[in-house]
Amino acid sequence: MSIPSKEGALAGLKVLDLSRVLAGPWCTQILADLGADVVKIERPGVGDDTRGWGPPFLKDADGNDTDQATYFTACNRNKRSVTIDMATPEGQALLQRMAAQSDIVVENFKTGGLAQYGLDYASLKAANPRLIYCSVTGFGHDGPHAQRAGYDLMIQATSGMMSITGRADDVPGGGPLRVGVALTDLFTGVYASTAILAALEVRHRTGEGQHIDMALLDVGMAILANQASAFLNAGTVPQRQGNSHPSLAPYQDFQTADGAMLLAIGNNGQFARFCDAAGHTEWAADERFATNTLRVKHREVLIPAMQEVTRTRSTADWIALLEDKAVPCGPINNIAQAFDDEQVKARGLAVTLPRDAGDGIASITGVASPLRLSATPPVLRYAPPALGQHTDEVLAELGLDAQAIATLKEAGVV
Repeated sequence: MSIPSKEGALAGLKVLDLSRVLAGPWCTQILADLGADVVKIERPGVGDDTRGWGPPFLKDADGNDTDQATYFTACNRNKRSVTIDMATPEGQALLQRMAAQSDIVVENFKTGGLAQYGLDYASLKAANPRLIYCSVTGFGHDGPHAQRAGYDLMIQATSGMMSITGRADDVPGGGPLRVGVALTDLFTGVYASTAILAALEVRHRTGEGQHIDMALLDVGMAILANQASAFLNAGTVPQRQGNSHPSLAPYQDFQTADGAMLLAIGNNGQFARFCDAAGHTEWAADERFATNTLRVKHREVLIPAMQEVTRTRSTADWIALLEDKAVPCGPINNIAQAFDDEQVKARGLAVTLPRDAGDGIASITGVASPLRLSATPPVLRYAPPALGQHTDEVLAELGLDAQAIATLKEAGVV
């Protein structure tokens, strides 16, 4: 059995993070959790937009709201915050020096937006051919919409995601809905981190870096998954159908005596075992429900019959009844209930990190990294930083002395 290392898998890699909001920061937080040294560049006095995206706000030691939004903390753990004004020549020179010493740059400016600062891929590659440069945009670096700004909500609408999310138009509450988190941003961050790791492997072989063009639209289309495949290969335009599944039945929420539960029955064996436990073995024997395809075809008969039965027991009773029968069944939790779940607690999915930034915030709690590596697991080093918390430290590492840093501060460069 290997002994876990105190260093993460990506220890020794330097990442210059020029991104803000969610997709780029989500990518760089993954790299940071895996051990990379991520330096987040923010605007002096303002910082990442999400620092102000509240309420809710972080609380100080006395339980009072601060001016720092909780949103920022979701995607900026394990990073060092440095404030630099890239609109100034001095700021550009600092960032170019940092890029020359970095392995990876991640940015999410509009296409071509960093060229005027000498921070585009072509400029930085000239000084550092090993650099892996990941751009995150709404629509990519080519095509008729390349210059458009892209936001997750817009991409959820454009990609068709909202057209398959929510209840059908002919039922109460029907209409297109966005997913409850910025799903396209988050998936773009995950895909971007995967692309960066692939580029690192190529660099091991060739010694050369490369440019990565990540577009929210591309990702939004990719994560349509089986719904896109249904259209592309069968000509079927998927429709909204609430919590039911287009290709599986019964696979949805069911009302219980005290609320609701979820049944996720994916094969004939699970269906037969449910029918037996529910006291309705005749359903499993019914020719209309003999296969999944037939259950989907006849769901308008099956689901109401099942609903009548599921209302006779509480959610907890159903879960207890089905747990040892390998029938996927569970509660529909709110987020507070989810964090109170015994499995969530056992996996240690809420993690608290101390922060000593002199702003009255003693600690910040976040969700643990889901990446469980046996020998090099994620390493928690820093709480999400205060604005500019590490400016002096990082600039000193770059070779600037205290007087040079003080001069930059007086000029408003940092």
